[in-house]
Amino acid sequence: MLPCLSKQLLGVDCPGCGIQRSVFLLFQGEFMAAFKMYPAIYPILALFGFLLLDQLFKIKYVNKIIISLMILSVLSILINFLLKIV
Repeated sequence: MLPCLSKQLLGVDCPGCGIQRSVFLLFQGEFMAAFKMYPAIYPILALFGFLLLDQLFKIKYVNKIIISLMILSVLSILINFLLKIV
């Protein structure tokens, strides 16, 4: 796995710390462990999955759904990051 440059240089977790391990855990089928490692993994996967579906099929209200999933993903990342540093 690639080391986190922020963690190595500054000694502080970055907002993306844990996402590689979380994806690896998903590939192993450990869904709860992946969530515990990086809680924002599921909103991010939902966003990417929906973006892929939008390329294949034309979906009504696509902009509202994408914006909602982006906001949910960013909030999940920020809340996870804030809980790590507290």
